[in-house]
Amino acid sequence: MAQIISGKELAARIKQRVSGQVEELKAGGVTPCLAVVLVGDDPASAVYVRGKESDCRECGIGSRMLRLPADTTQAQLLEQLEKLAADKSVHGILVQLPLPAQIDEQAVIAAIPPEKDVDGFSPVNVGRMMIGEECFLPCTPAGCIEMLKSTGVPIAGKQAVVLGRSNIVGKPAAMLLLRENATVTICHSKTEDLAAVCAGADILVAAIGKPKFVTGDMVKPGAVVIDVGINRDENGKLCGDVDFAAAEAKASFITPVPGGVGLMTRAMLLVNTIQAARRQTGR
Repeated sequence: MAQIISGKELAARIKQRVSGQVEELKAGGVTPCLAVVLVGDDPASAVYVRGKESDCRECGIGSRMLRLPADTTQAQLLEQLEKLAADKSVHGILVQLPLPAQIDEQAVIAAIPPEKDVDGFSPVNVGRMMIGEECFLPCTPAGCIEMLKSTGVPIAGKQAVVLGRSNIVGKPAAMLLLRENATVTICHSKTEDLAAVCAGADILVAAIGKPKFVTGDMVKPGAVVIDVGINRDENGKLCGDVDFAAAEAKASFITPVPGGVGLMTRAMLLVNTIQAARRQTGR
């Protein structure tokens, strides 16, 4: 039976550390500030934004929430981002995705200055990550690595399989695993004999957005399973990309859904915001 990697416990420890760093910055006259931009009224996005507001408040980070109507044009959004970019009291900028259809997400991401890109999505930060330079790491993949390290199981030399090749999770997760000296395979919809590839993984990261896609026969005995997915099952209950009960019986460690990677994603956003404030103020 696998041990549970608790995102709640790990995130609480990170928040405690961040709170101490916020106090140090405030003692030096700097109040870290995160600006979050929400366009439209997508219910899931609204929930995520409220969670980020709560996290900032808990750790003493200043938060500025900009809520724009669903019919906001790309030019109007870019104008708001320009103002936030120029505002020295704002250290991090996050635009909640997805955006309405009339707005080009890549253009918006590119408009956020790399030094304020606490999501780690800008082409500059992605490029720096690829070549191993200092940068803001994307929050979900960074959280996955923290969860892996918390198990005490070495990453170096292990066979790691990442299910999914999105720019937000799959690709950067693979890159961060490679930086930790794992041997990495990225799987996707065109992968042949997918189940067998997954079954060979010492570390399995599932990030494809399909409820309970990873079945027990796809999990190697003793593997560490990181489930990034947040879905609804046939009964409307929250579940991950992994069939938890089947995988738990075979894995050595596994993340739950809910209570796993999602909480770590939010925690890593706070870490990036503190780093942004330090870099911009020289503290």
